[in-house]
Amino acid sequence: MDKKICIAIDAMGGENAPYKNIEGISYFCKKNKDKSDYFFNVFGDEQKVNNELKKYNIPKSCIKIFHTNSVVSDNETPLTAVKTSKNSSMWNSVYSQVKSESDISLSAGNTGVLLVISRMILKTINGVSKPALAGLWPNLKGMNIVLDLGANIECDEKNLIEFSEMGSALYKALFPKEKAKVALLNVGSEEIKGTETLKKAYTNLKNISRNEDFDFNGYIEGNRITDGESNVIITDGFTGNIALKTAEGTAKFITDNLKLSLKENIFSKFSLLFSYFSLKKFKEKLDPRKFNGAIFLGLNGPVVKSHGSTDSLGFYHSIDLCYNIVKGNLMSKIKDNLSHLNDSKI
Repeated sequence: MDKKICIAIDAMGGENAPYKNIEGISYFCKKNKDKSDYFFNVFGDEQKVNNELKKYNIPKSCIKIFHTNSVVSDNETPLTAVKTSKNSSMWNSVYSQVKSESDISLSAGNTGVLLVISRMILKTINGVSKPALAGLWPNLKGMNIVLDLGANIECDEKNLIEFSEMGSALYKALFPKEKAKVALLNVGSEEIKGTETLKKAYTNLKNISRNEDFDFNGYIEGNRITDGESNVIITDGFTGNIALKTAEGTAKFITDNLKLSLKENIFSKFSLLFSYFSLKKFKEKLDPRKFNGAIFLGLNGPVVKSHGSTDSLGFYHSIDLCYNIVKGNLMSKIKDNLSHLNDSKI
């Protein structure tokens, strides 16, 4: 790829902005100091952004600041924000893709507003019924792509099939050496179980998998998501969001209680000395900052949503995700996969 990867940053979105946003950029620059194939278009209050940039040794050759006058608050509704946000850092970071100034947009701001703005500005890919929200989820063998995580509460079989093609395209973009293995999240693994929507999607995906965009592994139950046998997990937004929040809560419950158990008496504190490095590795594996960044799929341009309350390290991981999405030619892979649906007349 001769052209530099250009990432549009909403510097004013999320808690503790623009401080964590700029520090996240500095982390990325330090970790990729031997590369010269990236560039940042930063949208926000120019004075505040410049004040933060002075703290870090970020090369001026890899960043351009675009001053914006307003910020989308976390309390705004999508309807209200759409009417008032055209001068905001969020709106302009997404709109820069339309102007061909950026390849991808990143924001830690209001999720609902970002989704509506992105859909309004970038439009849905021709042939896609509904955009989906995809996320990274660790498993025993590497990483899962899970979608939808909340953009669409109700989905039909056509939506689930499109999610499968888009999710497998994302997986191939991020992990080019591995095969995408799709599974439908269900209450059982037998073909006779599940709703009519799931059964229809199952039948169609068995046929579509002959195009070799992915291997189809059938149904998967919630307790098997992390075993790594499947790596693209498909569901509707209602179920996906509940599964995600349950997993996040369970991980926090385990780590919090482990800390308490290791501090409750002198013997457990003593045992901590012998298990320190194993526990540290365990904590790092479950660190949510490493998986920070949900991806809007199905639009005519990729948009990544960072968690609003993450810190600068978490924001760095979202930037790294953006870089790898563009590096992996996600958009061309999505369009190629979706063309097979047209060929199959699904």
